[in-house]
Amino acid sequence: MMRYVKIRQYERGLMYRDKEFEQVLRPGRHWMFDPLFRVRVEVVSVRDVWLLTQDLDVIVRSGQLAGEIEVLDLKDHQRGLVWVDGRFEGVYDAGLYALWTVFHEVKVEILDAREGRLARADLPVILAHNTAERLLDEVQVEQNQVALLKVDGRQAEILRPGRYAYWRGLARFETRTVDLREQVLDVSGQELMTADKVTLRLNAVVAFRVVDAVQALTQVEDYAQALYRESQLALRTVIGAAELDAFLSDKERVADELAGLIRRRAQAFGLEIVSFGIRDVILPGDMKAILNRVTEAKKAAEADLITRREETAAMRSQANTARIFESNPALMRLRELEVLEKVADKANLNVVLGEKGLADRIMKLL
Repeated sequence: MMRYVKIRQYERGLMYRDKEFEQVLRPGRHWMFDPLFRVRVEVVSVRDVWLLTQDLDVIVRSGQLAGEIEVLDLKDHQRGLVWVDGRFEGVYDAGLYALWTVFHEVKVEILDAREGRLARADLPVILAHNTAERLLDEVQVEQNQVALLKVDGRQAEILRPGRYAYWRGLARFETRTVDLREQVLDVSGQELMTADKVTLRLNAVVAFRVVDAVQALTQVEDYAQALYRESQLALRTVIGAAELDAFLSDKERVADELAGLIRRRAQAFGLEIVSFGIRDVILPGDMKAILNRVTEAKKAAEADLITRREETAAMRSQANTARIFESNPALMRLRELEVLEKVADKANLNVVLGEKGLADRIMKLL
């Protein structure tokens, strides 16, 4: 008929009669009159952090554990941060919680999750805890990046490089990241027709960077794909208005014209065109053969022209020399002696000089 229960210093007894909470038993020996076995005592340790029982609301409302527990009663829009003995214990959503303060130093912070963003200096510690994954969405923005944040489909802010966390459940958060570094876009395999009806295949390269992240993400669905499309249209417009010879002879001018056209279109997407270049021009096989023959003929004509110029210059020089010799007989004699000297170097030569008439005849004979 009598029951005996001992509660130690680090314990508390939760006494129930007929399955209803009646009182809290403090440390010591307790005798209970229970002839019908209707009394039940649940012994819990206050060295644990949490008071876990299905009748927590009744026990808290009774006030019998006042001063020994820290009660955390969170509404639907509230979240709780808990530290125990200076160490982060976890993140908790709506509900009723009780923590023992007998053997532990407990610190509780209640936050309004309707604010959306959790901005704290100790954010890395909070996010590292396993309870954060269920209640917080983490956003990591790397160096040279920005992110566009939308809340319930509406643009909220631009996130700079850093680490961010947003509460789940009360609003829908969406982020899109943009790389601000210079990027390269290959515009490859474009089949184009020139003004003189020559079909060619062209590969181009566009270097660009994002200067307005909001425009880049809101004006078009995919700014890189939009730039690719505009580059295709610009190539068709410019190449289609040029003849093949003019295009091949001045590709840099055509590239500058294309860059200016694409730059104006890209500004509407928040992009800056750094450079535009034509990488490869691929002609059909028969057109290659024709151009090779044309080039070969041009080079042959240029070589023949140079030869004729040299021959003309040589003949003109000889004619000038002849006129000089004709007007100066002494100079002519000196020239003759130079020739004789060259001949004498290679063979024995006897020269007999006599009267003027004899000398003239000998020179004529030679």
